[in-house]
Amino acid sequence: MLRRNFLKTAGVVAVAPALKEIPGISSTTAKKEIYEWRVYTLHKGADKLDQFYEKTLIPAYNRQGIKVGAFSLFNKEEEEKRFYLFIYPDFSAYHTIKNNIWEDNVFRKAAQPFYDETAPEPVYSNYETFLSEAFDKIPQLRMPDKDRGLFELRLYHSPNDEANRRKVGMFNAEEIDVFDKVGIHSVFYGDILAGSRMPALMYLTWYKDKEAREEAWGKFGKHPDWIGMKDKPEYAHTATNNTSTYLLPLPYSQI
Repeated sequence: MLRRNFLKTAGVVAVAPALKEIPGISSTTAKKEIYEWRVYTLHKGADKLDQFYEKTLIPAYNRQGIKVGAFSLFNKEEEEKRFYLFIYPDFSAYHTIKNNIWEDNVFRKAAQPFYDETAPEPVYSNYETFLSEAFDKIPQLRMPDKDRGLFELRLYHSPNDEANRRKVGMFNAEEIDVFDKVGIHSVFYGDILAGSRMPALMYLTWYKDKEAREEAWGKFGKHPDWIGMKDKPEYAHTATNNTSTYLLPLPYSQI
């Protein structure tokens, strides 16, 4: 009886189809950074929030070894928002630092006036958070040049988790290489683990100015490597749509 059951089980295993390989997705356990991206919707302008971040919050994160990017919208006529990127070396550090900040007495003393003032009269209505893990291709953020004048944040939404993995694989295996060739300068790529719309990925690129951005993307669309890869069946239906946001680095941004 036991032998018959074993044979039946073995038979099931033998004929079970293998999961389709995802190009560009590895099983490596190499250390990859964790990114927290915050989007603040403001009530009364950004001055108080900017001062809080520049003078109080960012220095507290710096004492924990964390750099923070700070951005505003490129088009000043749009609704005013603030965007922040927190860079953690790994998940363990993310969890530890989120708790340690509140044990930092220097931060607590400096921050309390801001919290007291903005509780009855909020500076922002809310902020969204996107938590993501770096791609295999670029496990650590690439710092932009000092002359960066424009950043572009892109979010890709996929129809399901498997399609999202294939889109991540597409970037890892081929697409980022094409970006590098045409002047689309990478900052980070993140597989979003928690966000307002899932499944999705996000990435940030930089350019000297808007003209450089248009030139780079014009080259990308015509590049033979892109033309050769974009219609491959393994990349079909990987993203239902994508959104793009143009950003300016704030004077106190560390990225």
